Amino acid sequence: MSNIEPNVTRDGAALLNRTALTRRLVAKLKSEEAVVAGIGHTNFDLWASGQRPQNFYMLGSMGLATPIALGVAIAQPQRKVFALDGDGSILMQLGSFGTVASVAPKNLAIIIWDNGAYHITGAQKTLTSSTVDLVEMAKGAGLKQAQWAADEEHFDALVGRALTEDGPWLIVAKIDQTKPAGVTERDPVKIRLNFMNGLKASA
Repeated sequence: MSNIEPNVTRDGAALLNRTALTRRLVAKLKSEEAVVAGIGHTNFDLWASGQRPQNFYMLGSMGLATPIALGVAIAQPQRKVFALDGDGSILMQLGSFGTVASVAPKNLAIIIWDNGAYHITGAQKTLTSSTVDLVEMAKGAGLKQAQWAADEEHFDALVGRALTEDGPWLIVAKIDQTKPAGVTERDPVKIRLNFMNGLKASA
């Protein structure tokens, strides 16, 4: 798909794989960008895509990946920052859309994996499986650069823009319910210290 602005809806977006998209994202990170991954399969796949000191693998704090990433983006405006979140998690913290839009950090991109389910707890349906469109909600909150990823090529193009152009950005990908490629090492102290040390490096 050559058009970077296909303007698809959730129904029109291709069904993609979270593990594959996570690996495509990580392959593009060349300048010590920070990545804050939400709970469960989101951070499991980030872990399996290659550990980086600039990665934060959040454990247990559902809904806080985007607020934490916003804090990092404010504290280190010279560093590109990505939040990786799931649809269930962001639904618990929709107010973060308005906060991000108000603060308008140029270096922040939010990526949401939307499979319409709380996958890790038994695949109970989320509201995105019926009536909620996260891109439209984000636009309503003031995030103008919010789009569905139409397919893998379009996802790559949107990530490329987030890396080279001013944000904030919101990219939502409709994903399948494939299990993650690995499981994060569950040592919160080690995760925190590694991330703190990673952010000391020059961006």
